[in-house]
Amino acid sequence: MELEELKKKNDAVILAHYYVKKEVQDIADFIGDSFFLAQKATELKEKTIVMAGVFFMGESVKILNMDKTVLMPNLYADCPMAHMVTVKDILDMRKKYDDLCVVTYINSTAEIKAYSDVCVTSSNAVKIVKKLTNKNIFFIPDKNLGAYIKKQVPDKNIILNEGFCPVHEHINVDEVRMYKGKATILAHPECRDEVLEIADYIGSTKAMIKESANYDNIILATESGIYTELEKKYTDKKFYRLSENPTCVNMKKITVDGVKNVLENHVNEMRVVSSIREKALVPLRRMLELGA
Repeated sequence: MELEELKKKNDAVILAHYYVKKEVQDIADFIGDSFFLAQKATELKEKTIVMAGVFFMGESVKILNMDKTVLMPNLYADCPMAHMVTVKDILDMRKKYDDLCVVTYINSTAEIKAYSDVCVTSSNAVKIVKKLTNKNIFFIPDKNLGAYIKKQVPDKNIILNEGFCPVHEHINVDEVRMYKGKATILAHPECRDEVLEIADYIGSTKAMIKESANYDNIILATESGIYTELEKKYTDKKFYRLSENPTCVNMKKITVDGVKNVLENHVNEMRVVSSIREKALVPLRRMLELGA
């Protein structure tokens, strides 16, 4: 059965992250970063949502839309960083600090969200942290994004975790430096500080795509999937690529066949335990309110 027929039969819509393969982005109804997709999911009228992304994204969409069916093209597409913090880490920090706000990057598990005060994405993290009344902020799980926020919001005591995105953590700073003066360097705040220090612009995936409109020669320190949207949107610009071609192997596990399979056979349905869902919904809704 053709994809459009399957979507019609299942009253379905396909959401895809910028990091998935080009052919998956090509069949998506909406493409975006984590914040856009989480927000968009709450606005859809369709009863079935296919989340073409990693596991935590499916969890977030399900938490925000318990009345909808959320299908994952590949349940084994996971985010390593999402597991780099524990509930014990949070509880220990709450014992240590009275006036503490646990700020959790959306790249985290539903269980971790359930023990958090507010969720953020790379596009709204600084904005939301600035709005918080708490002096002490435990930022989890990404140490690099946390360090970037710490510089932007110096009046807060931002306590960092040891988690990181393997893709951004291992971007070669020496190679990025080679492009200084040759191209405009755009970097994601999940990168290490030494990469951010030589960047001409720092921003979320969506922000980098928008910012690219202002330059002719561009190099991006982020996951390579972003080039699909950039090369489609800006045909007149020169985009350079890092030689190691930073790739999230988990995002690339999402395939067109996987999308068709879940719609044809109604498998890989995302489920979140109600007790976790109720608690995790609070910081996610707070993110949508404070990040609006």
